Amino acid sequence: MADSINVLVLFGPTAVGKTSVAEELFTGDGARRAEIVSADSMQVYKGMDIGTAKPSASLRERLPHHLIDIRMPDQSYNAGDFVHLAKETIARIAERGALPVVSGGTGFYLKNLIMGLPEAPPSDEGVRRALKAELREQGAETLGRELAACDPVSAARIHINDEYRLLRALEVFRLTGKPLSAFSMNAARAGDPRASRPEFSGNRRDKYRFLTLALERPREDLYQRINDRCALMFKNGLAEEVRSLADSGYGPLCPGMKAIGYREFFDERGYAGGAAIEALVAQHSRNYAKRQMTYFASIPNTVWIRADEKPVEKIKALLNAPLPDAWL
Repeated sequence: MADSINVLVLFGPTAVGKTSVAEELFTGDGARRAEIVSADSMQVYKGMDIGTAKPSASLRERLPHHLIDIRMPDQSYNAGDFVHLAKETIARIAERGALPVVSGGTGFYLKNLIMGLPEAPPSDEGVRRALKAELREQGAETLGRELAACDPVSAARIHINDEYRLLRALEVFRLTGKPLSAFSMNAARAGDPRASRPEFSGNRRDKYRFLTLALERPREDLYQRINDRCALMFKNGLAEEVRSLADSGYGPLCPGMKAIGYREFFDERGYAGGAAIEALVAQHSRNYAKRQMTYFASIPNTVWIRADEKPVEKIKALLNAPLPDAWL
């Protein structure tokens, strides 16, 4: 593609070592100029530093990071927000002559960036007004039951208090007779054999070339790294960080507080704490890593790299490979 932007996508499960690999690749004398676009759904939240394993301030001075600390914990952030902001950021990085590196572990965000946002119908003001009136008169639980009946997949993903997403899912069904979860990610779900290549999908006019790399480790090694990271988080003051957020008015219904490492501190009455939380956070993190790996398998054209077998050398070779062999 003429005038295309090369974008490195580097992802992997929690604690696999993405940050250390990026640091080794793009800092120090002779390193290639790069800037990181965070694809982490929880590092966007201010004040949530320890539990989201944000890169250190020192690293962020040496290697610029974007889409970190851009929301308060009670503000929403979704795949659409990420894709739009990521595209804007990628363009600015490329204009500065640096390599945009999209890195993180939120697979849904990455897939939407690479393949394009779902093709859902535009909002209809009349339908939206009617739904808002029903919400006032009947309550969220009634609308939640309606959504569960017509679109159980979306209902399972949407919290009953997430008014925007609840109404949007019902709006799509009333406009089309089809659940929001049925809309394709682009041509890939419509049977287009070219759709596994990003330039023939939702980014057809976006002029990107992606080099999509995923880090992996043996499961036992990864799980031990997760356990060690959780122990370090608590040693570094995770409980105090969550308590401070709770004291500032951020409760379990806030989008940020639903993150692993934060939600475990709350019960139905609010902030709870407790001695068993560290083990629970580690368990939930291991479960999340397993789900991540399953989802990552659906991201097309991914080159898998063992994080424990000199990954930086292999990534450098791929970065220096002639186009279009490595970049799709």
